[in-house]
Amino acid sequence: MLSVFDQGACPPCPAPFNMADYVLTSGARHPDKTALTVIGTQEAESWSFADLLRAVQGTARGLMQSGLACGDRVLMRLGNTVDFPVCYLGALWAGMVPVPTSAALTLGEVARIIADVDPALVLQAPGVACPAHPRIVPLDGLRHWRSLPSGPPQMGDPNRLGYIVYTSGTSGVPRAVGHAHRAIWARRMMFDGWYGLTPQDRMLHAGAFNWTYTLGTGLMDPWTVGASALIPAAGTAATALPDLAAAHGATLFAAAPGVYRQMLKRDGLWPRHRLRHGLSAGEKLSPRLAQAWQAATGTPIFEAFGMSECSTFISGAPARPVPADVIGRPQPGRRVALLGADGPVPLGTEGTIAVHRSDPGLMLGYIDAPEETKTRMQGDWFLTGDQGTMTEDHQIRYLGRADDMMNAGGFRVSPLEVEAVLATMPGVTAVGVTEVEVKADARVIAAFYTGPAPLDPGALADYVSDKLARYKHPRLYVHLADLPTGANGKIRRSDLRAQFEAPS
Repeated sequence: MLSVFDQGACPPCPAPFNMADYVLTSGARHPDKTALTVIGTQEAESWSFADLLRAVQGTARGLMQSGLACGDRVLMRLGNTVDFPVCYLGALWAGMVPVPTSAALTLGEVARIIADVDPALVLQAPGVACPAHPRIVPLDGLRHWRSLPSGPPQMGDPNRLGYIVYTSGTSGVPRAVGHAHRAIWARRMMFDGWYGLTPQDRMLHAGAFNWTYTLGTGLMDPWTVGASALIPAAGTAATALPDLAAAHGATLFAAAPGVYRQMLKRDGLWPRHRLRHGLSAGEKLSPRLAQAWQAATGTPIFEAFGMSECSTFISGAPARPVPADVIGRPQPGRRVALLGADGPVPLGTEGTIAVHRSDPGLMLGYIDAPEETKTRMQGDWFLTGDQGTMTEDHQIRYLGRADDMMNAGGFRVSPLEVEAVLATMPGVTAVGVTEVEVKADARVIAAFYTGPAPLDPGALADYVSDKLARYKHPRLYVHLADLPTGANGKIRRSDLRAQFEAPS
């Protein structure tokens, strides 16, 4: 038998369609229900669904009054505040294309994004890096929009461009990924296939508002079913989250594995809580960490696998638990295969995890990069670049990346991007960057370099500080006499990892 999962397709997305309208429809039926609570402050900030809808509609009106038209791109340079999802949905409501970005990006990184997407407008919060642009709306201005009169959503073809997110590509250059409005429709396959999400749930996501994992799992999906979202205020320590979850009645908790690791360092007994289970994505969850969480809280963690180009599509779920040594099964409604050079491989054989082009959550393509989009396709399948094997009951064991991509706190980072910056540092003749394990279940980005003499790690850290977002910074700098290379002269990053992690 071949490694293919194809057991029913997702129902077609309705047309005409608007992503923001779809997200807010359920909540509009219960306008007084709490849509969002920002927790971790002395007085929690709370938004009803009526408040949220008014703010989104007013923001949409403000964007239109700024002279923007349907299809215009809106770059979001906003911090960890509720302004982020409000502006995101407001742009979608008005038929414009939001481009959400991390507040951690540097001026140079943002300048490249502006050159890529040519935004008609930039929304900027104080303290968030952004180069000069002819049309910037500051935070006070966009907050004023919330009080403007409402208007209907701009309905249209569900396959039209909805939003753009950025991911680090295998070339080392972050790529703009274009998603259709219908991408939100595909996320309904996660409700039972991963979350076990109901309208009565209170979803606590540990991430910042301006992280795409938070935006989807922590906000868009709960609001779509009419559930309530809980988001920690900026600066909330991970060790404070258990008490906050208990105090605010969280029933579901979502985070990257590193946050679970930090939470488990808390002193004292775990507070009584209403949690049914945890959710994990962004990087591989170790079985040891999942076991420690189960022992501390009495609840399981369900893991999911995905990527910016297709969000999460393989997972465990309350109704479909999986063993600790697999990442999950394809969610019902997905079409997933493991491919070799000649198509799907036999069960139990290593192959590249691939998603069928018919998946409504699959990207439209990389913006202005048709050739790169084409290279990621093999027939009707999109190649993720991740390797795995499939069992007879379609459980997938994860074997790692085929292209050395790294994970940093749930963000994917290309080693080529970091290497390109460090290669320009005076005193560095060659550099190889990879992810290494520094202790059990703890991995960091490490830079191995050659040069006439070892350089001060502080000087190396200072050099990258204004060239790369903080989450891309190496945490270790190691001077070597030579870097291991293959017959073709390419750096063997696997050898760097093995040398560093070898028992002394």
